[in-house]
Amino acid sequence: MAKKINMRRINIALVGCGRISKNHIKSINIYSDRTNLVAICDTNAKRLEEAKLLAREELNEAKALERKNPECYTSYDKLLESIDKKLINIDLIVLTTPSGMHAKQVIAAAGKGISVCTEKPMATKWEDGLKMVEACKKNDVHLFVVKQNRFNSTLQLVKKQLAKKRFGKLAMVTVNVFWHRPQSYYDQDDWRGTWEFDGGALMNQASHYVDLLDWLIGPVASVSASIATLGRKIEVEDTAAMQLRWKSGTLGTMAVTMLTYPENLEGSITLLGDKGTVKIGGQAVNQIEHWEFSDNSDDDKLIDKASYLTTSVYGFGHPGYYKNMLDVMEGKDVALCDGNEGLRSLEILIASYKSAQEKRIIDLPLENN
Repeated sequence: MAKKINMRRINIALVGCGRISKNHIKSINIYSDRTNLVAICDTNAKRLEEAKLLAREELNEAKALERKNPECYTSYDKLLESIDKKLINIDLIVLTTPSGMHAKQVIAAAGKGISVCTEKPMATKWEDGLKMVEACKKNDVHLFVVKQNRFNSTLQLVKKQLAKKRFGKLAMVTVNVFWHRPQSYYDQDDWRGTWEFDGGALMNQASHYVDLLDWLIGPVASVSASIATLGRKIEVEDTAAMQLRWKSGTLGTMAVTMLTYPENLEGSITLLGDKGTVKIGGQAVNQIEHWEFSDNSDDDKLIDKASYLTTSVYGFGHPGYYKNMLDVMEGKDVALCDGNEGLRSLEILIASYKSAQEKRIIDLPLENN
């Protein structure tokens, strides 16, 4: 049982200062009465400095004056060395590093009794995901995997209707991730677009949408997938198509491409049942575009309130995710997105790549193959 942290702030180290790190810094500072951003780490000095400045800017003037600047580290090993020497006290390490690095970094942190939060996906290999969960269990620390879309008000409302069985017999689910990632995006860093550290359109960009396939609809029974690299000079796929069958009998499709011109078009999920039809669209499943059921419910009045505007494909789910994570560390709640939940979406991802490679339908769980 991981130790509870009470009567003081939770000390956090942020490792990786790329695109998504800004959402984490903002979320940490939203809960600045419960957290301390003690350290930040990145091998890129410019990004490290930008993250340090953002950490100050996101605090109000009074809190900025009472807080120390986070310690800056240019390597993960140096950060861990400072923890060993008790130069800093860290309760939680947040990893926004390339996905292929997560396993080694999580296992190292767990071995020092530190809880870890990783961005999606938790790993690029199934075996690595299993090792991460086992290491954190063995050392009695938490392993959190970011699934911020689950906290979208639009998806929370859909989840509620599924629980009420308002869709009747759910026949078809379709997911579309039509985004734009130019070659310059992949050229920013050597790890982007590689099998070892990144993964392709499914593994990286569409990972949160893959999570919705399980979280919303339930266990997946089988997957058939095709992948292709059509317009970018990368190792991995920029375009993918999937067919799914859920254990409930529901059928579904998922279409993903990073070649949409000239910018992101949509991130959507459509649910078609014999008593209800809903489409959640927008750039980040943030807009209810269609909502119709055979019965009436007070929830139907919440449609406009649930939708929100965003210019970011990340949406606004990180603060909600952080609230749950901090509550768990303080012993006030159970984790909604832990390592085991991370494994569920990772299994679908790995099965999809296996299907594309072997040109056959893959049954789940993977151990059956």
